[in-house]
Amino acid sequence: MKFETYAKLQATDMAELIQMKEIHPRELLETACQRLEDVNPSLNAVVHDRKDRVMAEADHVKSGQPFSGVPFLLKNLSQSLAGEPMTSSSRLLKGTVSEKDAHYVRRLREAGLLIMGHTNTPEFGLKNITEPELYGPSRNPWNTNHSPGGSSGGAAAAIAAGVVPAAGASDGGGSIRIPASFTGLFGLKPTRGRTPVGPGAGRQWQGASIGFALSRSVRDSAALLDVLQVVQPEAAFQTPLFSGSYQEAMAVPFKRPLRIAYTTKSPVDTPVSSDAKKAVEKTVQWLEQEGHIVEEQDNGVDGIQLMQHYYVMNSGEISAVTQQLERAIGRTFTPEDVEIETWLMHKAGKSVSAAEFSSSLAAWDQAAAQMEALHRTYDFYITPATAFTAPKVGELSHSPEEQAYWQRKMADAKKEETQQIIWDIFLPSLTYTPFTQLANLTGQPAMSVPVHLSEQGLPIGVQVMASKGREDKLLQLAFQLEQSDIWIGQQGNSMLNG
Repeated sequence: MKFETYAKLQATDMAELIQMKEIHPRELLETACQRLEDVNPSLNAVVHDRKDRVMAEADHVKSGQPFSGVPFLLKNLSQSLAGEPMTSSSRLLKGTVSEKDAHYVRRLREAGLLIMGHTNTPEFGLKNITEPELYGPSRNPWNTNHSPGGSSGGAAAAIAAGVVPAAGASDGGGSIRIPASFTGLFGLKPTRGRTPVGPGAGRQWQGASIGFALSRSVRDSAALLDVLQVVQPEAAFQTPLFSGSYQEAMAVPFKRPLRIAYTTKSPVDTPVSSDAKKAVEKTVQWLEQEGHIVEEQDNGVDGIQLMQHYYVMNSGEISAVTQQLERAIGRTFTPEDVEIETWLMHKAGKSVSAAEFSSSLAAWDQAAAQMEALHRTYDFYITPATAFTAPKVGELSHSPEEQAYWQRKMADAKKEETQQIIWDIFLPSLTYTPFTQLANLTGQPAMSVPVHLSEQGLPIGVQVMASKGREDKLLQLAFQLEQSDIWIGQQGNSMLNG
């Protein structure tokens, strides 16, 4: 199959062609693997491939599965595949091989997807860029001087370059929506508890993180959600199953004019670019033309305080991870073992009391109540997905001198100063992406839709949030936007379009 033909196919298109026996899975895989070979040297999107094994699997695809024979990539974080590496992009885990499939991966394989390998991520998914010291930076197919974002940056780069139509991703603070915004993709973060977790874990980041996917099309994300939605008895969080088909629901017109709130103001009082504002304004104008009621409205949540609570959770979670690693390696952790952000979170987490950790989770619930009150009036809440287009590669990483400075600062810090250090080191990154964390902490579904190109030719998305359990409404809106003239898709993508 020629790449030009392959690149136009959605994952659902591929599955239909295979079902009708118009194409063999091996043909798709050969094209996907060749594309990966062509672009990965410049993008560094995939850090481990299993070409030989997946080719053998292509000859034994079962018919009748929703995605029988469709090529797919997993994320090198939580999405473990038995017998394959799973390092979380950390030097400490180099050489680690998964003993079993994650429940998420098992569901995907049962749906017939063929796993080509794992994509690049930042260490432990802590950053909104993908530049791990273990593997090096991933690059954006729109402009390789720029980042595809993170933490699902390798997945976004691979999709935007046409390697696969969709790929595994996860979102603990925007890690689906941020790379979607930076690479012109569709990125949906489902409701907390919607998709599988584990085995061996009932929650991820206390429920802030959820595994799902990135895609080029709304239809593919809807079809993947049909496959992945689950009520998992052993998990800490569940949400009732959607009784219908997301693929069918997305195509249903709204029965009444919607009432929608929006803002372009950063929740943490950081700058917001004119491109981000234009993206929202363009979306608002389109919604008004469609007959919906759109009002500028603050959500009432203290964004700075909420981010402080988010960092308390991050610190505690990373400190727990490093304790497990210390037991595994049989020695005390050192700064040389991990990257600077992980080290600082590890140190700060040691200063977080149980009461502080519990109070931070209580603040999430308060924010969830405030947002649910907002949604009693408004169907959707719209913000920029990111405050700026993608940063340049290296822009948000720290030089050796800067790392040494932060190490000294944390070493000399009093207990009450540690969280301020975390705020300060992450502030440049947070300035790029201040909007996404809210939905992670409230548990709401949220999506990034590609609706704007900057004068420099870089995409930027708009975020839309809905009340818990209403992915169907988000997909309805996304599908309508996808048919409109403001949806940019992959137009202008230099690598995909030559």
